[in-house]
Amino acid sequence: MFWNPRIECMPKEDLQQLQYRSLKKLVNNLYSFNHFYHNKMIEQKVHPDDITCLGDIRKLPFMYKQDLRDNYPTKMFTVPNNDIVRYHVSSGTSGKPTLVGYTRNDLDYWSEALARSLTSIGIGAEDTMQVSYGYGLFTGGLGLHYGAEKVGASVLPAGTGNTERQIELMQDLNVTAIACTPSYLVHIIDVAAQMGVDIRKDTHLRKAVLGAEPWTESMRKHIEDASGVKAYDIYGTSEQAGPMFSECEERDGIHIGADIAYVEIIDPESGEPCNEGDKGEMVVTMLKKEAMPMIRYRIKDITSLNTETCACGRTSPRISRITGRSDDMLIIRGINVFPSQIEYTLLQIPQVGHQYMIYITREGALDNMILQVEIKPEAFSDKVDDMIRLRAHIESELKKYLNIAVAVELKAPGELPRFDGKAKRVIDKRVF
Repeated sequence: MFWNPRIECMPKEDLQQLQYRSLKKLVNNLYSFNHFYHNKMIEQKVHPDDITCLGDIRKLPFMYKQDLRDNYPTKMFTVPNNDIVRYHVSSGTSGKPTLVGYTRNDLDYWSEALARSLTSIGIGAEDTMQVSYGYGLFTGGLGLHYGAEKVGASVLPAGTGNTERQIELMQDLNVTAIACTPSYLVHIIDVAAQMGVDIRKDTHLRKAVLGAEPWTESMRKHIEDASGVKAYDIYGTSEQAGPMFSECEERDGIHIGADIAYVEIIDPESGEPCNEGDKGEMVVTMLKKEAMPMIRYRIKDITSLNTETCACGRTSPRISRITGRSDDMLIIRGINVFPSQIEYTLLQIPQVGHQYMIYITREGALDNMILQVEIKPEAFSDKVDDMIRLRAHIESELKKYLNIAVAVELKAPGELPRFDGKAKRVIDKRVF
């Protein structure tokens, strides 16, 4: 089943020509009208005339998340503010978020990508989709919401939390598909069992679109064995737009809409291209974004690329399941968190010392973050009420900057371990 068969099944040679024409137009526009990219190309000693084939993309400079922070909030934009119809914001590693703007065409391409993805896994006008990703500044909920509406599905914008009510609505509205993090779906299954609800027998749920955090084939098997729901992997980042690309019914890799994005896999250390099938760091060029184009953006996710035609008939390249990161980012309940974010936040609180430890655990299906923090000698008190208030203040500040709840444990001066070499501040006890 195809949403846009002309593009999804286009011969590879024609698809590459389409990509090249889009790349050439993009490079010309950015060199002429975008101060940031113009300077980057000058530094790299590359001119748009040097891009004569698709492979010449390797002549262009890489783009990094730090570039987004350095140009916050709108210096990266290539259209006037009155052409921006939506903003999304993701957290930053130094207290500053990264801001992404969208034109009307950007939102249309995003919805188009998701319409192809949902159609490829058999979701359409006959379905009711429960969107249990977060809504708001992050991209997950709204992206799937508009994609599902585009294919004609009825949408239940459930968001996150209030799980028992979500299960009741799932039953009352005959929900057939759900979009959420894999860990939240496991939690839903567990809560349903506590309520006496068997997802397999007592609901119409049959498809799950799962992403925003690492998950494994073993988790997929657990979900399907426990619920009878068929689980599909979806991928996206806030910088490129949000969740966009998914597995098809074959579940043999995530299809990348090649007219929308060009993917490279590189060695994280050398920056040189990897051989097809070898794992490396994913680099993405967004070929059609208007408000905030991305050329050779180093996403840091580790994957591999397969350009063989899929058994489903689609000719688009596919990436394998994301197996890790080439940086220190953590993904907690679908939200990106960097240890440096935590450190930045702690440094703003006068009573807090320089030593801290981060513990990531999993209770049932949900991730939890526990932060142990040393208090400065002058701020440490044996008065319980004072410590309770300080802990509450630290937890409030962390939630403000990280957008997730963090349990804080206060430690006396000198209580936490010291390290001779590189400090190991993150202990991740989850098993993926």
